[in-house]
Order: sequence, then C-alpha cells, then structure tokens
Amino acid sequence: MTKKIVTRFPPSPTGYLHIGGARTALFNWLLTKKLKGTFILRIEDTDIERSSQEATEAIIESMKWLGLDWDKGPYFQSERYDLYNKKIELLLKNNKAYYCHCSPDELDQRREEAKQKGLKPKYDGKCRELKLGPAPGAAVRLKTPTIGSTVFNDLIKGTIQVENDELDDLILKRSDGSPTYHMAVVADDIDLGVNLIIRGDDHVNNTPRQILIYQALEEPLPDYAHVPMILGADKTRLSKRHGATSVLAYREMGYLPQALINSLVRLGWAWGDQEKFTVEEMIEKFSLENVGRSPGVFNSDKLLDLNAQYIRETPDEQLADLLIPFLNNFGIKAVCDKKLVDVVGTLKNRSSTLLEMAEKSKFYFVDDLSYDEEADKKFLTSEAAVLMSEILSRLESINVFSQQAIEDTFSAYLDEKKIKLKQIAQSLRVALTGSSVSPGIFEIMEVLGKEETIKRIETAISHIKKKL
Repeated sequence: MTKKIVTRFPPSPTGYLHIGGARTALFNWLLTKKLKGTFILRIEDTDIERSSQEATEAIIESMKWLGLDWDKGPYFQSERYDLYNKKIELLLKNNKAYYCHCSPDELDQRREEAKQKGLKPKYDGKCRELKLGPAPGAAVRLKTPTIGSTVFNDLIKGTIQVENDELDDLILKRSDGSPTYHMAVVADDIDLGVNLIIRGDDHVNNTPRQILIYQALEEPLPDYAHVPMILGADKTRLSKRHGATSVLAYREMGYLPQALINSLVRLGWAWGDQEKFTVEEMIEKFSLENVGRSPGVFNSDKLLDLNAQYIRETPDEQLADLLIPFLNNFGIKAVCDKKLVDVVGTLKNRSSTLLEMAEKSKFYFVDDLSYDEEADKKFLTSEAAVLMSEILSRLESINVFSQQAIEDTFSAYLDEKKIKLKQIAQSLRVALTGSSVSPGIFEIMEVLGKEETIKRIETAISHIKKKL
C-alpha cells in the first residue's frame, strides 16, 4: 500500500466498549502506527434514543486506558447532518436517488405479500420512477442497480461478490429526516479521507450496499478488511455468559491494559508461535496478511496468566500507584509511599490481578486484625504462645528492623531451642496476618515495622490466653 493510509474506529455509544470492538480498534491502530498513517476516532451517535453521553465517555476512557490514541477526532455524527444532507441532495440531483412516499404500513403489507408468493421481501421499487418530490413522512432511497453484481476484494477474506438483484433500494434518509447508518458512514469516510476500513466480519453484508453509495457519488472505493469474530471457549459468539465483555470491566477487575492488548492482538492474528509482545513489537510485526479467516477464541485463563506475568514485570512503584484505587474501594486510604511499595513487593509474585493484590494486602493496613476461624483454632495454641513470647523479646532488641536482621534473630533462636522454623512460622503468620496463607513472615515483619509487628504478636498472645 503506497498511499498514506487513513483508518477509523467508529463505535456507537449505545453501551460500553466491548472487547470485540477494542480488538478492531487495536488492529486499525497497529497498522496505522506501522505505516505512519492517520487513525481517526468517530462516534456514531445518530441513534438518538439509544446513544448516551455516559457511553461516549466510557468509550473514550476505554481507548485512553488501552493506550489507543487517535490522530483526528473524536468526530460526532450527530454534529455532521449538513454533510449527509449535501450528499443526499447530490444523489437526488443526479437521479441516483429518489423520494419514496410509501408508508410503513404499506411497506409491511407488500413485504408480507412478497413472502407469501415466495419472493424476497424487499422494497418493490414502487416510487422509483415516479419523480416524486419531498413531502412530510417521505424517505429518500438509493437507486440500486437492478442487474449485474457488486464485487470487492477483501484483504482478509478474498473476493466477495453479491448480485445486485439481491439488494433493494436502500433508504438513505428516513421519513423523520435523519440519515441512515449506511449514508452517514459513507459520507463520513469520504469526507475524512478514509481509504482502509478494518472492521468485524459482521459488517460484510453492509459492504456491497456501501460500495453502491460510493459508486453513485462517483467516489473512489476504500480497501476493506473484515476481521473474524471472537468466540468464547465453547466456540459460540462471545457474550456476557462467557464472562466480562467490556474493556472497563477488565480494568475494574484489576487487569493491566498491556495484558488485555496482548490478549486481544492474538485473537485472529499470529506471528509464529510468539504469544507475548511489547506494544513496539506488535506495531513492528502486525500486518493484515497474518490475520486469519477463522474466528479467534477468547481464553480468559490465558489472559489471567498473561496479566500475572505483566504484574511480575511491572516496577513496584508503578504497581503501588495502580493499586491505590483498589485499596480505596476497600476503605483503605493508601498513598504511594515506601510502605505501599514494599507491600507490593511482597505480593506481586502471588497476585494475578490488582484486585487480588489489594484483597491480599488488606491485613497490612487494618488496626484490629481478625483471625480466620480455622487458622485460629489450629495455630494459635498455648504452645505457640510460649514460643511467640520467647521470640518477642528477641525481636524487641533488634535495632535496625530489616528482613536480614529478623532472619538472623530467628536463626539464632531456632539453633538455641533446637527447633525448626515450621514449629512457629504458621502461628506467627496467623498472628501477623489473620490467615495461614501469606507472603514470607520475615518480609511481612519488615513491611509492618518493629512496633506493629510486636503489637500484633502481643495481641495474638493475649488472644490465646483468653481462649484458655
């Protein structure tokens, strides 16, 4: 492709950005970045009843979170009616379109009659040659060729051909004066110079209709590439029953954007056996030639594993900053200080999502620790109280309360008592965290600090004595 490419992503703000839409946006963005073209964001908000400002903001927020920046826009179709009307007037003037005065009831009746005769229930062209003018309730239709076929070369699917007599005279302007989807899309793409349209293959049937509008306007056609749909694990079309489908839902669940991007790029596209890519690698390697025709299967387990990898590779300071909103949701007013960075360091290898990390980190921030009932019964015993009392006096004598100093203190104590760490470790774990599962106790003590560590052990000892 020698010309400078211009691509677009045109979501409808009738809901949140679905990961299928995000994958389409990503493919457009990657190829445009690679070829140094122009990527346009257009909000297709002509469906006034179903469109909302909330959905528009969520789409834009999703794009920003994923890092899919755009070069032009966002354009809003609701603000571009003058453009669409000018194109429609041009088609009327050149006898490529006409006014249709048929009422909805008439159309329904004639469609039903066609069905009963075994014919295709399409518009029968009643008003096509009547040379009618504008009137209340009139629509404008395209004069679709009645012979021949519409053919285009899809950059992914190959040659696609549709017989023109299968298509009816498409409505360009509704009876309420609003432009239809097809008219607005074609007018916008012409006006914005879009010359490559990458979209989901659920739009394949729209393409011949839109090509006919281009031809009626005597405008050059863009190139088309229809990417395969995304399926769930059961090989049916991805839907809410397979789990979360909106981009922002994954953010709320604690996924990192780079993990979601990496997972999405592999849905229908491949580069050998490589599974994990940096954004720079994606831009460098992406091409439509490597997009397959078969649907991509979304694997949530793979995404979770990928997210865990990205969490392990992200610097602690960056993770700490990302963790704050999740802690806030638990009622913990955290700030990105040394303690939070150290907390992250103890949990990043044990967490698959930021939400899981926040959940696991709660014990660091509570004032009154509650003990897991089973762990309390099993590990907070009278024997444990004796051992914890003995180690307590030694911990109090440590001047620099570092992990190494704590470990050295324990080693000396265990050697002296001729016992193994496991005889006290789980009891201390429950005393410090309330649970029998946590990071290493020496790590925990260093992060909690000397004062809090001693306080929690003393509290556990008092708790044991009250049970006796």
